[in-house]
Amino acid sequence: MKNKVFGTAVVLALTAACGASSPQPTTTPESEPTAETSVNTASPSPAPVAPPPPSPEELERQKKLAELEKERAAMRAEHEAEVARFTPELRASAKALAEKAYPTTRAALKAAMASQHRKPGNAARDVHRHPLETLEFFGLKPTMTVLEFSPGEGWYTELLAPTLAAKGKLIATSSDPNGPADARSTFYGERFKLFTETSPELYGKIETVIVDNKAPDLKQEGTLDMALLMRAAHGMVNQGTLNAWLAEFHKALKPNGVLGIEQHRAADDAVPEESAKKGYLPQKWLIAQVEAAGFKLAGKSEINANKKDTKDYPEGVWALPPSYALGDKDREKYEAIGESDRMTLKFVKKALPAQKPAAAAAEPAAAPNTAAPAAPATGPAPSPAAPAAKKKPATEPTAPAPAP
Repeated sequence: MKNKVFGTAVVLALTAACGASSPQPTTTPESEPTAETSVNTASPSPAPVAPPPPSPEELERQKKLAELEKERAAMRAEHEAEVARFTPELRASAKALAEKAYPTTRAALKAAMASQHRKPGNAARDVHRHPLETLEFFGLKPTMTVLEFSPGEGWYTELLAPTLAAKGKLIATSSDPNGPADARSTFYGERFKLFTETSPELYGKIETVIVDNKAPDLKQEGTLDMALLMRAAHGMVNQGTLNAWLAEFHKALKPNGVLGIEQHRAADDAVPEESAKKGYLPQKWLIAQVEAAGFKLAGKSEINANKKDTKDYPEGVWALPPSYALGDKDREKYEAIGESDRMTLKFVKKALPAQKPAAAAAEPAAAPNTAAPAAPATGPAPSPAAPAAKKKPATEPTAPAPAP
């Protein structure tokens, strides 16, 4: 009996020992609760939402920005080439040109027009723009203080700066070259800054006034002998600032100062707000605007007229030279037309009518009309000649006393 029990115990002990040391039974993947199984049974994650396509406005903005950067790169490359063109000999010649005091405007302008400092191709425009005749018509003198508004790439600045350097002064407006990189106004400011840096000998004396075309302010008052607005009035109309700029010119000019305007000329019956988009303005309308701003028309000239200009190009005046907006397309046609038909107008500043002070119209005797009626007199009425009505008792205040 004991042996049987003992045998049974041994068997049970061996069985327990074998169970503890034997490997766990393998299971098939279908029965194993793995993490993969739990993921497969969960709901799928939502697919990422694709961003909406750019709007037409955004695509247009990106396109314009790319074009602007391309123009900026070309501008800087052109500037480097122009700096390299200014050899020591050319710089010495430019310095002598700027330092010489010329006896007449004609002598100064002819010397500037013949100088090699001008950018290649600029002198070829003289036959279309007639700078000598135009500036003489305006009455330019080498001793004047002159404002050149919106000088662009410096075509006229090349001539004005050396003419005024010795005895006069040139002030030029510019947009901020340090403005937002994606703003075209910043590009224009950069361009003029690079232009003036090309030759300190010629342009070092120019006073640059930074302006915001949307908020006219020349920062000048009675300091100018002449202001020049060359082919830029249409931009003011497009921005709705023409009258504000004319007021600024009037304020900046000395008495009898000159405002010289050269502007692409539209037909007389053109709608200014529409023709301005193409770069043109009707002459009669523009004269009326300037005269309304306190100027008198002193003269008109047909120096820059061009009857070949039909003024009906889809690209506006920029289809013509020197812009050639269409590139090589119909280039010969536009080259044969030449530059635009332009009005050339000379205005003189008039004194604005003085305004009477508001207090001058008021009569001191009118004040009693608003006062309370006087108390009835208890004594006999004074005679008409008595001055009693002009006096008030010493104790009656005429105005509230100031607080202590």
